[in-house]
Amino acid sequence: MIAQLAGEVVRKDSRGIVLDVHGVGYRVRLVKEHGDKLKLGAKVSLLTHLAVRENALDLYGFENAEALDYFELLITVPGIGPKSALAILSLAAPPVLRRAILADDTTYLTRVGGLGRKNAEKIIVTLKDKLGRPRADESGLLTDEVEAVEALQTMGYTLAEARAALKRAPTEATGVEDKIKAALKLLGTNRRRV
Repeated sequence: MIAQLAGEVVRKDSRGIVLDVHGVGYRVRLVKEHGDKLKLGAKVSLLTHLAVRENALDLYGFENAEALDYFELLITVPGIGPKSALAILSLAAPPVLRRAILADDTTYLTRVGGLGRKNAEKIIVTLKDKLGRPRADESGLLTDEVEAVEALQTMGYTLAEARAALKRAPTEATGVEDKIKAALKLLGTNRRRV
C-alpha cells in the first residue's frame, strides 16, 4: 500500500493533483480546501490512502493524520465510499464532524455536512462508539455552526459558500456572532477578488 508521497505538484484540476515523485506522476484526490491551497510547482508531502476497486486504483491524499484517520473511519460506514468520504471532509473538518457524531446531531450532518438523513444516521451509529466520549469543550458548538450557516443563507450566500467560509474561519471565532463576522470577512475578501 502507498502510505505517503512526497513530490512536486505538476498538474491541478477538479479531480485533484498530479504529484511528480522522482519522475512518476501520481494522481491524488484531495479535500477541496487542501487542493485549492496547493500551487503548481509546490513541493508537498501527503499521507495517502489507496482505494482498490475492481477496475481502478485511486489515491486519496491528506495533509495530516487526523484527516486521514477520519477518512478511513468514514469509509467503514456502509454506503459511504472514498469519494463520499472525501466530499464529507471537504464540507466538515474532523473536529466538527466528531462533535456532530458524538452529539447524535443528524440535523447538523444533513444541513452543514451535505448528507442525506439516512447516511447521517448510518455515520452516527457506525462511528459513535469508535470516537470515545465527548469532551466538555464540545457542547453547544454545533448549534452555533448551524445557526451561522442559516444566517449567512438569509444574507444571500449559498449553502456551499456559507459552509466553506465557516470551515476556513479562525478557531478563535466562537459563538454565532463571531462565526458570522469571521465568515463575512472571508466571503467579502473572495467577492472582491472576482
